[in-house]
Amino acid sequence: MNETIVSCSHITKRFVSRGRSTNVLSDISITIRAGQVVVIHGRSGTGKTTLLQIMAGLERPSTGHVEIAGRSVEKLSAPELAQLRRQTMGFIFQNFNLIPSWTAGQNVEAALIHTKLSGPIRRQMVRDMLDDLGLDERIDYLPSELSVGQQQRVAIARALVHSPALVFADEPTGDVDPETARAIIDCLVDLVRDNGATLVVCTHGEFLIGTADQHYILDDGKIVLQELSKDLHV
Repeated sequence: MNETIVSCSHITKRFVSRGRSTNVLSDISITIRAGQVVVIHGRSGTGKTTLLQIMAGLERPSTGHVEIAGRSVEKLSAPELAQLRRQTMGFIFQNFNLIPSWTAGQNVEAALIHTKLSGPIRRQMVRDMLDDLGLDERIDYLPSELSVGQQQRVAIARALVHSPALVFADEPTGDVDPETARAIIDCLVDLVRDNGATLVVCTHGEFLIGTADQHYILDDGKIVLQELSKDLHV
């Protein structure tokens, strides 16, 4: 059996605003094993993004325990946690987070800046990754010169170029049409599988992941369904 790469035990998250406390997540326990594709599905506002951020160490839970790659998040300093994210994780954000004044190639290379790789090696890795995503001829284009689907592929390339063991995707197809969404998801899953990585997707959308290993439904901050599936519609 594959080793556990993310473990969340009895996670709660509450926010206080104007003296009122609101629970966003309540008693969430999830175990994700290396190499799995995991879908966390739910309506907008159910806590999916907050859960994803906690699983990635970007947000601290109010209570509960999180382990990433065998390391307890609460025991890591901020620099140690940042290093763990750089070495282990890739992130695909809902709004892409591309730098507008940088080309597609420069945006992807940003994920390699903190490595010890030479410039020529970094740029070759960028070209190879964009080629895998069908964007080899768009390497020098600015984000504003790309379609929404192409921008999303650049964001995927940036997340995967350093071969992370763990990839988090927050609404990766939220702004594209269903046909483009299916193509993006198929490409993302194939690349992650080929690298033996783990993919965690949070979504409220409707698309097919035929090779998903786990499916969670989040409602009102609680897990209401957990399934293991090899032919999953969400």
